[in-house]
Parts: sequence; structure tokens; C-alpha cells
Amino acid sequence: MPSRDKIFSRIRHNLGRGPLKEEAANALKTRIEGHAPHTIPKRTDIPHKEQVDLFEAKATALAATVARLNALEDVPEALRDYLAAHNLSTKVKMAPDKIFDDLPFDKTPMLEITRGAAAPSDEVSLTPAFAGIAETGTLCMASGPDRPSTLNFLPENHVVVIRASEITGTLEDSWARLREKFGAGNLPRTVNFISGPSRTADIEQTLIMGAHGPRRLHILIVDDDG
Repeated sequence: MPSRDKIFSRIRHNLGRGPLKEEAANALKTRIEGHAPHTIPKRTDIPHKEQVDLFEAKATALAATVARLNALEDVPEALRDYLAAHNLSTKVKMAPDKIFDDLPFDKTPMLEITRGAAAPSDEVSLTPAFAGIAETGTLCMASGPDRPSTLNFLPENHVVVIRASEITGTLEDSWARLREKFGAGNLPRTVNFISGPSRTADIEQTLIMGAHGPRRLHILIVDDDG
């Protein structure tokens, strides 16, 4: 018997319950596969351009910083300017995602770009987002060989690129996009939802930035949808 079946069998035994009847099993299967959303807030039922503005406002309220770009090709200069403004390291660990392959980093030679998973010594990371959630200003990050999750957490400074067309209204919308891209039952190994830079006030209610991840989060929104 597979380990999964053994676990569920033990749970049913401890609950004093046998296997589900076919009718109940089918009802549960239908519910799980239906992905019916819960209550959706009206504040996201707005035109897409307004959703993008709402995402920016919510992200900023969470202590992230946001810049709007006209084109993806503007990313290298925007990254350089951000690092210079905050006196940060120009050594950047960049995700090996194809979205960055043709960017003109040769025009910003002061940046030292390497690609791959993050190491503890990396201070700045550059990654793409899978989606943005206007409802809360949250980034949805899908892991994969080209988007290592370590880039989201190890460096103290995280710069994220997201196309305006990838910003959606709600959390439910982002899950729908994940299922559409990867297929139901075949989701990425890790999906991270990031709302602002890492912080905690667990100790004496003193706000500490960078407690469990990046101290700074900078979001570059590329206005690609007109």
C-alpha cells in the first residue's frame, strides 16, 4: 500500500470511520475540481488600469517601493538607478529566466550580473513575478529551474519585475492563472506570496525589517498593456 494510502487509512481508523461512500466521495471530488471562489471584494471589480494603480498603492502601503517603466528594456537602467539611490551593491544575482535574456545590460556596465540560485553572500536579487494581486498589493512567485525560490528570501534587497498585464484583481485570480499555465494537479513545487519586505514585531512590539527575508522590496511594473 502506498504511503499516502497508509496515512489516510490510519486517520480513518483513528476517527472510527471507514472509506467514504461513493456519493460523498464524488461530491468532494466535484468540489475540489470546481475551484469555486469565496466572497470576492468589490474593490477589485474595476477596469484593469485601475487594478494596476490599486496594486501599486497597496504595495506601497506595505513598505515596498514601486517604479513604473514603459518597456522591459528599461529594467537595467531602473535597477542601476535604484541601487545607486540606496547606496547598494552593484552585484546582482538574477533569475535565469528567459524574460531577462535579451535585456540591454551591456548598456549598464557598472552592474555585475550573475545568474542562478541565491547564495548567503548575495545582497541583491532580480526576479520576475508570476502575477500581482491588486486586492492586497501581493506578488505571486512561482518556483522553477528558471526562478529559484532562494532569490526571494536570501538577499536583503529584492527587485521584482512584473508586467502590468500580469496584475490581476484577487488571490483567486492568481490561482486560476497558475492552474491555466501549469495544469491542475501539476502546480510548481513552491508558490510564494510576498506582501512587502520581510518584517516582524514579535519581540516587544518593535518593528524589525528583514527578519525572515529581504529588508527591501522594489517592484518594477512594466506598462505593457496599453
